[in-house]
Amino acid sequence: MHADPALIRSAKAHVSAEEWAMRTDLAAAYRAVALYGWDDLVFTHISARVPGPGHHFLINPYGMTFGEITASSLVKIDLHGNKVMDSPFEINPAGFTIHSAVHEAREDALCVMHLHTIEGVAVSCQKEGLLPISQFSLFPLASLAYHDYEGVALNPDEKARLVKDLGDKHTLILRNHGLLTCGATVADTFLFMYILQKACEVQVRAQAGGGELIPVPQQIVAGIKQASKMVLRQSGGMIAWPGILRRLDRLDPSWRT
Repeated sequence: MHADPALIRSAKAHVSAEEWAMRTDLAAAYRAVALYGWDDLVFTHISARVPGPGHHFLINPYGMTFGEITASSLVKIDLHGNKVMDSPFEINPAGFTIHSAVHEAREDALCVMHLHTIEGVAVSCQKEGLLPISQFSLFPLASLAYHDYEGVALNPDEKARLVKDLGDKHTLILRNHGLLTCGATVADTFLFMYILQKACEVQVRAQAGGGELIPVPQQIVAGIKQASKMVLRQSGGMIAWPGILRRLDRLDPSWRT
């Protein structure tokens, strides 16, 4: 069945308050990705673990654009991509392969965001990957891993290799493919992606200028973790998330339904 927004029925009365809060945050992340122009029609995903003892997750209905996602339209599934709550919508099982690998291996990865932005894919195609040439680049470089391309993510055997490559990092560049971030909250995961995307945008534009690039000194790169804590005032993604939600509400508050 096609993901027709007209089929959406409110899920608020059928889930816990904690799950509804996660649904609204995740729906906001989808809308924010669309707002910033990072979406790729219906072909990437953001997933989040449902609070509670079950290994259940929320993900977008396949065929619905990110700008249409609402809290109620998100589909609840298990680690195998099977629906565990009635929904008129289906998901893209192949799309959950990468997400399920990270969720299963990392208890701290409550949210996983995977995107195919033009600049992100461009940097993922470069042999040296993300370069330490801008202030933006320093933050992801403090927790960055790479995973080699193995084709469209349909092979479950790839999951172990992806998890090994990611390790304990929260930022991953999928070579020849795109970007991935994970975090303990939707807000953290979004902020990680925002900064990574900005770093890729700057790199591609700086390279296009044709001039010699100036690398940031290694001692500054090494000290960025402590500096980031001071900049974010220990708040992580929440330093910016409430403002993003207010902006989404001004544009179209239907994501909350």
